[in-house]
Amino acid sequence: MARSVYRDYDQRALDAEYNNREKVADSADWLSRYAIASAEARASLECRLDLAYGTHPGERLDVFPARSAPAPVHVFVHGGYWQRLDKSDASFVARALQPAGAAVVVINYALIPTVDLDELVRQCRASIVWVHRHAASFGGDPNRIFVSGHSAGGHLVAMLMSTDWKAFGNLPADVIKAGCGISGLYDLEPIRLSYLNELLKLTPETSRRSSPVHCPPPRSGPLLLTVGGLEGPEFHRQAEELAAVWRSRRLPCQTLDMPGLHHFSILSELEDCGSTLSRLLLRQMGFR
Repeated sequence: MARSVYRDYDQRALDAEYNNREKVADSADWLSRYAIASAEARASLECRLDLAYGTHPGERLDVFPARSAPAPVHVFVHGGYWQRLDKSDASFVARALQPAGAAVVVINYALIPTVDLDELVRQCRASIVWVHRHAASFGGDPNRIFVSGHSAGGHLVAMLMSTDWKAFGNLPADVIKAGCGISGLYDLEPIRLSYLNELLKLTPETSRRSSPVHCPPPRSGPLLLTVGGLEGPEFHRQAEELAAVWRSRRLPCQTLDMPGLHHFSILSELEDCGSTLSRLLLRQMGFR
């Protein structure tokens, strides 16, 4: 009998649970679809590309300015297990949010192994400082910043929501008004114990320090956690456990199961403003 390495999972089962590209047979087609849609968005929408928010080459972001100022700002964080993909793969989210009236910012961050996870999280926090300070330059309202992210980006959203902004960037404690994690990762211990750690090099200390389930904020705006109905049990557990932690501290957190969607197709919800998830994000920003 194989030895359990995490909960009831042996090594093979745990690795399979977090190997989304193997679980979804046409994952490459979905990623290609989003890259094409993103190129089309950059060609059809007003945008300012590759703006620096820090000195590292990875600290760059793309801005899709608001059509009418001052507008809420939505910051999107791409996924890729902290080691793959790029902001240029996620420009398409602007097509769902900018036409409704929001300014949209899609951020990059340096990928592991060029930096470690602590530095990667720091960079994402630095992007919010930049957005707050420069929002007016692209029609945004610095007092209405919202965030969402997919997969590893969902993890980074939760870390942003847990940030002590006064200490980090001398920003208002409520600089982020609401957030959404899409198929996110909020407990990194199974990641540390899986095949992914061959590259990530997480230690037990890093895993705990960077797990949102272990660092909820003292107060926060609403957090929405969405998971595709076709995703494996670990992704559902990840969302439910973070929600339980937040609710135990009377923090506003909602989970949403999205039937018929898997880890990659769930992002199709951000291709137009009429989808369930797009409407929820727009509602967070005050649009009806």
